[in-house]
Amino acid sequence: MNPHPLTPLMAPRSLVVLTSPEGQRSAAAELLLAHLKSQRFEGEFTLLDVQRSGTLAELAQACADLAVLALPPGELAGALELASRIGCRSALILGSHLDVALARQLHEIAAREGLPLLGPNCSGLQNPRLGLNASLIGPLVRPGGLAVLSQSGSLCAALLEGANASGVGFSSVVALGPHPGVDLADLLLYLAADPHTHSIVLHLEGLSAARPFMSALRLAAHAKPVLVLKTGRRDEGQRVAQTHSGALAGRDEVFDAALRRAGAVRVNASAELFAAAKALGVLGRRGRTVEHGLGLVSNGGGAAVLAADWAERVGLQVSALHDLSPDGNPEQYREAVRALQNRADTDAVLALHAPLPGSPGTACAEALLQVRPELEKPLLACWMGEGVAAEARTQLGAAGIPSFRTPEAAVGALAHLASYHRNQHLLEQVPAPLSPLPAPDLDGARLLIDTVLAQRRSLLTEMESKALLAAFRIPVTGTLKARSAHEAMMIATQIGFPVALKIDDEGITHKSDVEGVLLDLRNALAVRDGFELLLTRVRQHAPQLKELGVTVQPMARTRQARELHIGLVHEPPFGPVIVFGAGGTLVELINDRAMELPPLNRFLARQLIERARVAKLLGPWRGANAVQMDALEALLMRVSEMACELPQLREMDINPVLADEQGCVAVDARIVLAAEPTAPVGAAYRHLAIKPFPVQLAHTVALRDGRLCQVRAIQPDDAERLQALVAGLSPESRYNRFAATLTQLPPKMLARFTLIDYEREMALLALHRAGPDADEQIAGVARYTTHPDGRSAEFSLLIADAFAGQGLGSRLMESLFAVAREQGLERLDGLVLKANTAMLKLVKGLGFSVEACEDEPDFREVTKLL
Repeated sequence: MNPHPLTPLMAPRSLVVLTSPEGQRSAAAELLLAHLKSQRFEGEFTLLDVQRSGTLAELAQACADLAVLALPPGELAGALELASRIGCRSALILGSHLDVALARQLHEIAAREGLPLLGPNCSGLQNPRLGLNASLIGPLVRPGGLAVLSQSGSLCAALLEGANASGVGFSSVVALGPHPGVDLADLLLYLAADPHTHSIVLHLEGLSAARPFMSALRLAAHAKPVLVLKTGRRDEGQRVAQTHSGALAGRDEVFDAALRRAGAVRVNASAELFAAAKALGVLGRRGRTVEHGLGLVSNGGGAAVLAADWAERVGLQVSALHDLSPDGNPEQYREAVRALQNRADTDAVLALHAPLPGSPGTACAEALLQVRPELEKPLLACWMGEGVAAEARTQLGAAGIPSFRTPEAAVGALAHLASYHRNQHLLEQVPAPLSPLPAPDLDGARLLIDTVLAQRRSLLTEMESKALLAAFRIPVTGTLKARSAHEAMMIATQIGFPVALKIDDEGITHKSDVEGVLLDLRNALAVRDGFELLLTRVRQHAPQLKELGVTVQPMARTRQARELHIGLVHEPPFGPVIVFGAGGTLVELINDRAMELPPLNRFLARQLIERARVAKLLGPWRGANAVQMDALEALLMRVSEMACELPQLREMDINPVLADEQGCVAVDARIVLAAEPTAPVGAAYRHLAIKPFPVQLAHTVALRDGRLCQVRAIQPDDAERLQALVAGLSPESRYNRFAATLTQLPPKMLARFTLIDYEREMALLALHRAGPDADEQIAGVARYTTHPDGRSAEFSLLIADAFAGQGLGSRLMESLFAVAREQGLERLDGLVLKANTAMLKLVKGLGFSVEACEDEPDFREVTKLL
């Protein structure tokens, strides 16, 4: 209904440049003006000398969508206010090396004036479709469907230089710099809705806030393929970890985990970027899912070997190879591709062609073009060489067959396509904070944490750590503290031999480092002597420790158990991250780690397990039965519950976890806390990077005729129910809701309606069962989508014909109002057909104002202040 507030910035139709007189301009200003004067900008272009400007009325004639400020630092604040006063709708400040204080001042002015501001310290933007080059990053690039957002102007310039050779075209290019007024999340949301953008490339150096970024990235990656080039590694010396988890976790790996859950694809080198973009732009939103199987067709053995070797390196499996003769002809290529398409173990086909005498490169490429309409699986091509091969690559690419110069580039692009499909499955997972497992003792867990923090302690003892795990129903070995050798002997006698003795002191990070563990003590005498031996050894290693304690615990079964490590670390800005891998005393040396962001469900827990190297040892192995995977997945889900419900957790080690065919047990645990401010109303789970499924919104409503409906938030597996709702509507109801005569929702629209980000959107379903054995059906759905201003949202309401007139619409809308208020929204608005009298009556009764819509005379604009 409303134009996107970033449209004047990203796609301006008029432009004014506020600059100094000629001869007083900086080199950056001169470069900018050179770009602007040499371009093909379609809109109005005005150059304004701020030192010779006239009255405000005269200046108002220079009002434009975008004001570009090319001025010395001391004149920027005044010029930004001037741009606002003359009615400009957005602003861009180019340059570098402006201090943080000035950047903050400019952002405050822009916010006060309601002016979207890109910069300062940025390299500008390009919109090739409009012929706009308001940047310092080089000549205007060719138009196309790829958008680029970069936090580095120099890297952005280098990427564009490489793109020219790849034949890639762009919808938008933005080099943000370190102090953008319009941030990454705002731009991602704009590009997600931009019809001229088909794919997005994002270059990241760092983040300050994870939740808005993850929310925007998830929405963008659901709408179109997003590739991320992340640069900058973690400074390993930035902190001292108190657990193995803290030592193992690295910011780069956490970024990997975050990008996977957002449905984006990470590339590790700029050379891979446009090859991956080429494949995803064409194949990412259509065609079959790529898992592992790759079929090869080649007229040269060397090219096929290169492709097969690279496939093994990037995790793909060659399912079949059609090695044609060196003079491979078009018919051979056609038949080989058809044969591979029919193989059940093949997910994609790569056709390779080497420039060998007797093999007509152009004719073989035309054969692929002829067979392509009958293919269901992705087809890629690699025509090696230049001349005729280059022409063939261009021809294939224009027809929608991604084509590459080298086998490595082609296979790498296919690997990124496979990652895209895998990550889209992860994107669809939005678990609740608590799993379907029996409920944990949350009150007991929070009481334990509050008690420790009240004592001004951050490190839990082993007994406290295991008590916290037990509150979440994680199996642990029992642990009792002994104050003397005699007491240790009595405890061991009661709990049964064999037992283990462990040192207990918060000053010891790893017990094994100070020889603080004695295992498999089989009688009372061994326990008595072991107690004194343990204290003596630890004092030799750590003489500064005075009041040492000793715990006694039964030996856990170990004969066939695998030693695992499960941990949690708080990694800014993403918050808690779950770590899984091989455990034991060599955990840091083995360095086996897989990471995932909470919340988890069983699917995500299984994916986390499979990414660790130790996963290969969890099946039948050297006479040992397979580990009980259900128990291991449940343990990971319990750790996820802890991460969601206990924001005070900073680091946690459960090491070792002993896992076998009977289940899992935590033998040792170490937990570090930090005080966490009380979350404000409506800000539950704010410490998580991904907002969980809002299970707390579920409730029951009674209709006027006595029928009951269960209300809850929508989730991806509601797609079939939503399609059935639309199919069952009368033509009038369908038209009133969609202003169209569609009989079912297109797949893309259906996915968009059911996979939502609860941070920015909400859809509440009313579900009804006609009988105890009947399937649930959707009786109604109310939804809102937040506008880019973050303060208002557009709503919609759809009620099944069989439930009309029962008060369901009002009940759903009142529930939606409550959610919107909790999210901090101030206004809901929408468009209603003026012929839809029932809906207009409903919204008036709910307190909406109703006004004529100037742009759409058949509609009424309705608004409610919350």
